[in-house]
Amino acid sequence: MSKILIRGAKVLGGEPQDVLIDGETITRVGAGLPADGAEVVEAGGKVLLPGLVDLHTHLREPGREDSETVLTGTRAAASGGYTSVFAMANTFPVADTAGVVEQVWRLGQESGYCDVQPIGAVTVGLEGAKLAELGAMHESAAGVTVFSDDGKCVHDAVIMRRALEYVKAFGGVVAQHAQEPRLTEGAQMNEGVVSAELGLGGWPAVAEESIIARDVLLAEHVGSRVHICHLSTAGSVEIVRWAKSRGIDVTAEVTPHHLLLTDELVRSYDPVYKVNPPLRTERDVTALREALADGTIDIVATDHAPHPHEDKDCEWAAAAMGMVGLETALSVVQDTMVETGLLDWAGVADRMSFTPARIGRAAGHGRPVSAGEPANLTLVDTAYRGPVDPAGFASRSRNTPYEGRELPGRVTHTWLRGKATLVDGKLT
Repeated sequence: MSKILIRGAKVLGGEPQDVLIDGETITRVGAGLPADGAEVVEAGGKVLLPGLVDLHTHLREPGREDSETVLTGTRAAASGGYTSVFAMANTFPVADTAGVVEQVWRLGQESGYCDVQPIGAVTVGLEGAKLAELGAMHESAAGVTVFSDDGKCVHDAVIMRRALEYVKAFGGVVAQHAQEPRLTEGAQMNEGVVSAELGLGGWPAVAEESIIARDVLLAEHVGSRVHICHLSTAGSVEIVRWAKSRGIDVTAEVTPHHLLLTDELVRSYDPVYKVNPPLRTERDVTALREALADGTIDIVATDHAPHPHEDKDCEWAAAAMGMVGLETALSVVQDTMVETGLLDWAGVADRMSFTPARIGRAAGHGRPVSAGEPANLTLVDTAYRGPVDPAGFASRSRNTPYEGRELPGRVTHTWLRGKATLVDGKLT
């Protein structure tokens, strides 16, 4: 593998520096480094970040390859600046055995665009009745450390307690989709003024908050780790903040769409805005941004949820829930957090690389941009601004809520262990 010199990049948004890559490793970082026969990437004015890590991606394979495959999903990830993604377990068959998680892991290895770490199901078939093969999945070649029934809540308190006890033995974490199912039967959108005016079934904030409250107390009781998926309400923020003040080992994520969009958009009845958990109010959006800034919410995770055209181009009630997000996540974070002054680029690196890698134990990812570290890197043209065009997505699906919306920032280059996966905005 040839040498690469990234010249004049603002490392984590700081002063311009040169970064020399030799093979899979960063060998030197400093000003005015000689090229010494290296391929030179002129990065003047651009921001260099560690490769992004997504703790919450739906790759759909096996079983729903009409929506996405591991290959197309990892190509989308590379386009968005990601070098590692964690693939959720709600596939067909469900990733609840060592065999299925190893299949997903091997497909990720074959893709070459992005490392794929499978997430194992907590319960058999995501049915919430019996623990899945947690130990076998952890001991498999995939080395699963994160377990989730995402798409469904582990609603039984005893099952959740047992899962927390089990994963504690090997340092794993349970990632909870916090949704009390009885409180959301027939729900179509956030419960509030808009749902009342539109006559759509309401999805109350308490459905999320009650499960989070229960699970942080269970985690404290067991002495285990719990991670809250796609936290979406101001009340949830307060519960997590309280739990952290008690020393409970809880982490939480927020999606880009919950940082930007509100339930007012549902007035259009456009199913592209139908998502689980639902878009909330402006008050919730403000609380989520502030919590991400102060560290109450630890990370940004995309919840990239691809669907084929026919599953979204239908009446609201029949439409599938979810949005694609890998290729727009960094732009939304720049728009909502950096350009508002809530985070600097070092903060973005923490929320989108360092901390998700730590939570998921993604070896070699979320590392400093310094000599001796793996060359997993992302170069961003932060001065760019333009409309989102899903026709150019690498994902197999196009269900983005940002079509036509002008967003800042564009990933120009991504390197996975020194290998360019994206060059000048084009996949290699």
